Amino acid sequence: MLSLLGNKSGAWVGVDIGSSSVKLVALSKSGADYSLNSYAVVALPASTVVDGSIQQITEVSSAIEKALRKIGVKLTSAVAAVPSSAVITKKLQISNVFDEFELEEQVKIEADQFIPYPLDEVSLDFEVIGPVEGVANLDDILVVACRRGDVEQREEAINGAGLKCEIIDVDTYAMERVYPCLVGDSVKPGELVGLADVGASTLTLNVFRDGVIIYSREQAFGGNDLVNAIQQQYGMPVAEAEQALRHNELSDDIRDMLVMPFRQTIAQQVSRSMQFFYSSGVQQQLAKLIIAGGAVSIDGIESLMEAEVGIPTVVANPFAAMKISSKLNKQRLEAEAPLLTKACGLAMRSFDQ
Repeated sequence: MLSLLGNKSGAWVGVDIGSSSVKLVALSKSGADYSLNSYAVVALPASTVVDGSIQQITEVSSAIEKALRKIGVKLTSAVAAVPSSAVITKKLQISNVFDEFELEEQVKIEADQFIPYPLDEVSLDFEVIGPVEGVANLDDILVVACRRGDVEQREEAINGAGLKCEIIDVDTYAMERVYPCLVGDSVKPGELVGLADVGASTLTLNVFRDGVIIYSREQAFGGNDLVNAIQQQYGMPVAEAEQALRHNELSDDIRDMLVMPFRQTIAQQVSRSMQFFYSSGVQQQLAKLIIAGGAVSIDGIESLMEAEVGIPTVVANPFAAMKISSKLNKQRLEAEAPLLTKACGLAMRSFDQ
């Protein structure tokens, strides 16, 4: 079995391969405290990654290599993730009498019943959660499966950049891992918190209860719509437009004509995604909304979003309580922190025991 969940340790680099850029985050840890050592964001050419699938592996490798040069810290191992839309997860109940090898074989037998692909085309892993409550001799087993091609694409891209891809995680697990860094002690037990990740081409709403995702939905919408409009109307290269947008360096004309109106579009799309959640039958309202992703760096979006959805809203900053390396530009980091949320969660995976 190829490890999707396997336990590893050490301060590696989290590599988030998105549709418009790669994001790298390198952390260290002392006791329970994390420190941000370095990070980098490098743009990808259009159509390099489409719907979570890497179309041009060499382009991704080149971008990761460039990001590693920017980081300036020697790193050898990486953690990446496949999108949850490409993953099948299921909880099984299996007898606890099996030894490790027998359990692996039993998981394969059980998995063959619900995975719609031949097992030789699948990367499969499992984790023993613990005894089934109230039932003797049974353990709950979490099984995670993904098409092998989705895993191998990421391994090849990362290994081609001179790193060793040690772990392939799942993006929702990365978001659960970084969640405590986003909320601190601001949320009461049992409260629901929404995390809207507005990426380049996809808006994902995850709803958390007590640190666990209980609802997740993706829709086709993202910052590419704005970047493409800037490119078409003003002739600015896409990568340049993305960077200028993140750091609020666009001209007043572009901001007034395109950027400011797009804030309202983002707010409406997030509100729409929340309405789908409420229509799913939930009896509880969200207590808080966190917004992440490259598109949420627009000035004033936090207050506009709060007015639109009617609940307290904050921009994600997973590094708020971390020690920050003196080599990093803190003002620049604050602008890019929402974009680095998933990469931070991946980097934190290297410390799991």
